[in-house]
Parts: sequence; structure tokens; C-alpha cells
Amino acid sequence: MTLDEELEVTKIYSIAGMLPPDTPIIRHRPFRAPHHTISHAGLVGGGNWPRPGEISLAHHGVLFLDELPEFSYRVLEVLRQPLEEGRILLVRTARSHVFPARFQLVAAMNPCPCGYRGHPTRSCGCTQLQVQRYTARLSGPLLDRIDLHVDVPPVDIDELEEGGGEL
Repeated sequence: MTLDEELEVTKIYSIAGMLPPDTPIIRHRPFRAPHHTISHAGLVGGGNWPRPGEISLAHHGVLFLDELPEFSYRVLEVLRQPLEEGRILLVRTARSHVFPARFQLVAAMNPCPCGYRGHPTRSCGCTQLQVQRYTARLSGPLLDRIDLHVDVPPVDIDELEEGGGEL
């Protein structure tokens, strides 16, 4: 990170009360991976004295969302504004607060609820309707803001251990 980026990230962690006492400045890009049960406020921030949420804590770094369709629809939809504008706007009765939110979103999901659709050796037990419901949890406008979609086939563990898997 540049010095300006380091200072921005350090300010966010300081405001959130998450700056380690022995770390006067954060020098590495943040990597945040909230659980799919996170609340709307946990992701965007908030509270009586608004604090940054996971999105702002990932500023200048990576926000990793594993099992993307398992996140609530409301939580996923709140990603649209920061992905588009690079900021979070929290409006409270007396005032509004703006937190920075320029991050790289990395998300992962299974091809179906059971995870075995298209697997070479295991059979999928999901119906077409189950697969459609699963993928429909992600709105078109959210998917439009994700620039790269990659299908990753399963790799045998023995290949990984031998180093035989190619990237």
C-alpha cells in the first residue's frame, strides 16, 4: 500500500477500535472474511456512534464472502452501493456518516446446494428447482457488479499434495 492508503486503513481500524496497541500503522492490505450469518449492520457499520463495518474494514484490501448465496438477500444487496461508489453512506436522524469502501470483492459458491453438480465422481442430489432457487438468491444487479466469474473444477487431493495440479 502507499503511505496514504496505509493511513486511511489505519484510521478506519482506529475508529472501529480494532487497531492493535502495538501497531501504530497498518502496513498490509486488509483481508476480511465475515461469516454468512453476518447482519446488515455488521457488514455496513452503524450503531448509536456509527462505526465502520466489514465493508469499510476491507478498504484497500479484500472482502471475501464464502458461500455467497448463504448470505441474506438484504446483506448482499447492500454491497451494490459500495461496489459502485466506493463508499458507505450511513444516515442517522441527526447526521450522516461516510465511510470509505474501495475493496476487491472475492466471493465463492457451490454450483448447487449440495455442492456436487457437475462433479466427476460424486452425484448431485439437487433438483433443477433447488438449483434455480439457490442461484436466484443472487440478484442480477449484484452479479452485474462482479466483473469476473470463474468455474473452478474439483481437484483431487492427491494431485494437490503431489504438486501435479496446474494453475
